Amino acid sequence: MSLLSVSFGLRQAKLDADTRAFFREVRPWSFILFREACVSRVQVRALCEQLREAAGHDAIVWIDQEGGRVARLKAPEWPVWPAAAKYGEIYARDFELGLEAARLGHRLIADELKSIGIDGDYAPVLDVPVDGSDKIVGDRAFSAKPGEVATLARAALEGLHEGGVAGCIKHMPGHGRATADSHFALPRVSASETELANDVAPFAALADAEAAMTAHIVFDVWDQDRPATCSSFVIEQIIRGRIGFNGLLMSDDLDMKALQFALNGGLQQRAEAALGAGCDMVLQCSGELKEMQEVAKGCRGLDGMALVRARAVEAFAKRPAREFDADAGWARFKELLA
Repeated sequence: MSLLSVSFGLRQAKLDADTRAFFREVRPWSFILFREACVSRVQVRALCEQLREAAGHDAIVWIDQEGGRVARLKAPEWPVWPAAAKYGEIYARDFELGLEAARLGHRLIADELKSIGIDGDYAPVLDVPVDGSDKIVGDRAFSAKPGEVATLARAALEGLHEGGVAGCIKHMPGHGRATADSHFALPRVSASETELANDVAPFAALADAEAAMTAHIVFDVWDQDRPATCSSFVIEQIIRGRIGFNGLLMSDDLDMKALQFALNGGLQQRAEAALGAGCDMVLQCSGELKEMQEVAKGCRGLDGMALVRARAVEAFAKRPAREFDADAGWARFKELLA
């Protein structure tokens, strides 16, 4: 039986019987842990084991651990990592130290994740914020300069890889110009091709990344009717074509209000639209069994290039971490931040 082209979010600390049975039936490709599912190191490690046992394969377990305000692992159980903008600040003073900090910070994240059974991180963010845009990106961005974003994001991704953790660049083809938060509204960007060249530049520089996440944004110059996640033109001509990305393309969360406003129908139809437009995988993050069941109806088994790309992501997630002295790493990291 093939794996289903979906990543389901978990918001419970222990897998309940009904959800376990559902995962055994549909065999999702991967899972995503949210804050409610992360209580302690021992508990998270056990939950990851439960998820893989239920899915019937060595599934990747993802998390959003960017640092700053987007961090599912919280103190005091886990360390605190800075937002991406902090690395940009260090880079502006000394580019070598900025690159070292970005790489080391994400190497330390990977070390923590790998130790508790998590092997995928939805990071780094490659969005380039502009004046007047919504604060949803804000300090999650490394810089407001595309070249600096690309350089620091490359260092961050390398840090994750050194720790045996897969990364996912986001939000393609760029969320930094949106004037609304796609969690709650459907952003529409009316920028010109020339302006959008700045937005896509970091993604083109990291087009060899193993995975990317789409943006639920309408770009008028490319497709006035559908957000990037559900636009075959944006995916085929911009993401696969102009940017040159050939890795695993995932939708952002199907539960977000942007898709509710953009499309007719429910979660099944959103999954069908994203996959039909060219996404390889969809994300559904509510943790509600009924909603997971609805999304599953709109998904398909992984095959063809989507399966090839998924296997490539797994190779990053399942490789052993390089030897690393975490205590020395933290000591140096604190020096860099200071």
